[in-house]
Amino acid sequence: MKRNYTSPGYQLPEPLWQKMAPLIPQHKNTHRFGGGRPRVPDRQCMDGIYFVLRTGCQWKALDATGICSGSTAHSRFQEWVEAGVFLRFWQEGLLEYDELKGIDWDWLSADGCLTKAPLGGENTGPNPTDRGKRGAQRSLMTDARGAPLGLAVAGAHRHDMKLLPATLQKVPIEYPRPRAAYAPTLCLDQAYDVDEVRELLHRFGFTAPIRRRGEEARAIARKAGYRARRWGVERTPSWMNRFRRLLIRWEKKPENYIGRNQSSAPI
Repeated sequence: MKRNYTSPGYQLPEPLWQKMAPLIPQHKNTHRFGGGRPRVPDRQCMDGIYFVLRTGCQWKALDATGICSGSTAHSRFQEWVEAGVFLRFWQEGLLEYDELKGIDWDWLSADGCLTKAPLGGENTGPNPTDRGKRGAQRSLMTDARGAPLGLAVAGAHRHDMKLLPATLQKVPIEYPRPRAAYAPTLCLDQAYDVDEVRELLHRFGFTAPIRRRGEEARAIARKAGYRARRWGVERTPSWMNRFRRLLIRWEKKPENYIGRNQSSAPI
């Protein structure tokens, strides 16, 4: 049976689209007589963009779905990345999440995630866990519940600690003002166990309980009812990788790959 990709099951939910539509800049007709070919509706292009994000298919494959042309969706995607649409969508998502649930700034976590990048491009490098093939490093910071707060991308050969400054600086909303005798905690693993990281966190006003190798396992065995603190940053990259376009990086331009991550973060 042939699937109908224009059915509601393959489209963005209407409430989500209503939140995205105001973020899209108004298109200006540059035709000298105000004419030209009719512009494909933004809703159709956004459906195509998220179809590619979710399935991981090539842009050209959109031509067979009936959603919209792959070249049109790709062009609109790059236009919106440059305009910061997906960055603002991530920002609005965090603000709404903060209003409904409340961002838990008391205990943050950060970690890196390696992904394949067969086509190479900027901010890629040899992946030490994949026989030196091209790959990318995605550094993510989450709150205590796993909500993605900071994001940075570099080559797979870059060490986790080298991406931490960019990750802390890429948070799209303001940090809360520190209270007297209080400092938020950023939990890190043994990859960040260097003085350079501790000095960085001190400048940002964080405390840094950095686990040394084997220390967490010993703590769990020693204390019944131990609460794992880093589960959010371990789980969230796995959830994001269910968008198959993030599982393998096909974008050569780093800004396009970052835009992909930003578009998936609020969802």
